[in-house]
Amino acid sequence: MMAENTPNTENAEIGESLFEAPPMGEQERMVEAILFATTEPVTVKEMSERMPHGCDPAEAIVTLRKRYEGRGVNLVRVGDAWAIRTAADLGFLMQKETVETRKLSRAAIETLAIIAYHQPVTRAEIEEIRGVSVSRGTVDQLLEMEWIRFGRRRMTPGRPVTFVVTAEFLDHFGLENARDLPGLKELRSAGLLESRPPPGAMPGMPEADEEDPSVSQSEMFEE
Repeated sequence: MMAENTPNTENAEIGESLFEAPPMGEQERMVEAILFATTEPVTVKEMSERMPHGCDPAEAIVTLRKRYEGRGVNLVRVGDAWAIRTAADLGFLMQKETVETRKLSRAAIETLAIIAYHQPVTRAEIEEIRGVSVSRGTVDQLLEMEWIRFGRRRMTPGRPVTFVVTAEFLDHFGLENARDLPGLKELRSAGLLESRPPPGAMPGMPEADEEDPSVSQSEMFEE
């Protein structure tokens, strides 16, 4: 009887091992490999779907984040996702690789800033803050760049659509969430805001015409 039960016991042990999660050290290596191989931030859920059953990528991230502290690259949070990025103080080394040649008009920059600070915000609210109309081309450009997206519709007459910034916007400026945006003082020093607001506009927001000279994206939020 004992001999007959031995194969079944061995099969059970093999079956259990198939569902046993790898050691945490191996899980950390898996998370590290995933983040190095992808250019876009990856969520914990997406990591979990790629890794073997029973893995805990969230726990692995905690250890990896500490391990990368003070290194040339850091494990950073972007919205609800994670990415490996060059340390902020070494960004100057990547200057040639990260220079953005595409131009944003002054109107586009102001519109983007309003959305970032007031999201979710409707087109009518953007126009009220800026003091001038917002052209469709301005909004389309920001949508095409994937720096803004459509939010929920307002439960008001007409159900107007709202706009919010995206994870791509946060990643581009090295922000974990919109609460990390610079204050008005920093924006004014970067030339994004004028010192005197137009009548009826929010404090700190400049009056600008749609034909204002374009400026590069790299000027935004520069400290």
